[in-house]
Amino acid sequence: MNPAFEVNFDGLIGPSHNYGGLSDGNLASARNAGDVSNPREAAVQGLEKMRTLVRAGLVQGVLPPLARPNFDLLAAAGFLGADAQIIEAAARTAPRLLKAAYSASSMWTANAATVSPSADTSDGRLHLTAANLSTMLHRSIEHPDTTATLISIFAGEDHFAVHGALPAHGDFADEGAANHVRLCNEQGAPGVELFVYGRDDGESTAGFPARQTRLASESVARSHELDLVRVVFARQARRAIEAGAFHNDVVCVGALDTLFFHEFAFEDTAGTLDALRRSAQGLFDLKPVMVPDAEVPLADAISSYLFNSQLLQLPGEDRLVLFAPGETQDTASTRAYCERLVTRNGPIGRVEYVDVRQSMRNGGGPACLRLRVVMTEDQLASCHSGVLLDEERIDELQACVRATYRDRLSPADLADPAFADECRIAREALLGILELDALT
Repeated sequence: MNPAFEVNFDGLIGPSHNYGGLSDGNLASARNAGDVSNPREAAVQGLEKMRTLVRAGLVQGVLPPLARPNFDLLAAAGFLGADAQIIEAAARTAPRLLKAAYSASSMWTANAATVSPSADTSDGRLHLTAANLSTMLHRSIEHPDTTATLISIFAGEDHFAVHGALPAHGDFADEGAANHVRLCNEQGAPGVELFVYGRDDGESTAGFPARQTRLASESVARSHELDLVRVVFARQARRAIEAGAFHNDVVCVGALDTLFFHEFAFEDTAGTLDALRRSAQGLFDLKPVMVPDAEVPLADAISSYLFNSQLLQLPGEDRLVLFAPGETQDTASTRAYCERLVTRNGPIGRVEYVDVRQSMRNGGGPACLRLRVVMTEDQLASCHSGVLLDEERIDELQACVRATYRDRLSPADLADPAFADECRIAREALLGILELDALT
């Protein structure tokens, strides 16, 4: 077994972070639609979360924001001419489309890709498949640029296999790692990969959309060359989706041998746990931590984002640490549950609260903001070092954000053609710091 590390690649929140209300089924996105956002504060908050993990002794990476607005989308919709003409025409006749073109949703990198470490794959390489995010227009435009970013960072084919997105059809709807959990004994040891889906291919559902299909999950597992004996496919509870759990990571998170989840996370909880135990046989003993609805009502779990937390193994601590959003502390039921949780002799020993309120108001907590990538020492040495953070680089990024981002942005401001130039200048400066100028 090769020593390995879980590296969190957080999304650097972009300068066009706004409350456009584009995400059907995301209650926070709908609730705050049209409000004034603070892109500068959002990016600084995200970077401070990254700093916290660097100081804790973890390896921390960052993914840059994508170019916004996405002029390819606007051109495909028939808006032609100079950039300013395109923006003015779209703002006048298709303002929702302009909001989609400006969406900063790539900051939630849990949706960027699904990742399988080399310990699980038959060819011994780290596999990443960019998510097509086909259910939502504003997210469906991300995957070509996300794929290019991943190729720039994970470039060596001896160590990495970066796969493009699945076909952009409803039967292949794929939301990335937000519906995927890897469980193991140690990061460098073989593990069990849990894929959670909301519907079968060809199946239609009423109400909020079920964004992940079983066919998409199965396709990713096959392309990653996983041993299907060590793979579990589980259906997310329709009850959770209708309550606002648009991704499984709103009601479930896992790390090492521990699965932390709400009572109503899965359609068949007993069957899911039984399948996980059978797949883990000979590798590790599963430690399920189920939160009863009687202690934390599903509505509170979703509004507080208790499960959209980072569950981490920190150096020097023998139990896992839950990095939860401040909203979990502010909600009476989840705060009380966390206080009881850490007093028990279970696998989670501490809860730490982090401030990501700008992201939370748009429907993304600490877990949404990161893509977990388990890497060996050789893989870590082979990836692009410019995106691996220390405090000095975090300081540089924050200084750039403070110099180039607005501290006030409303959806109406997107109609100003000058704002497109601001976004370009800010992104190019950030890419320079990360030594990713080829992505400009």
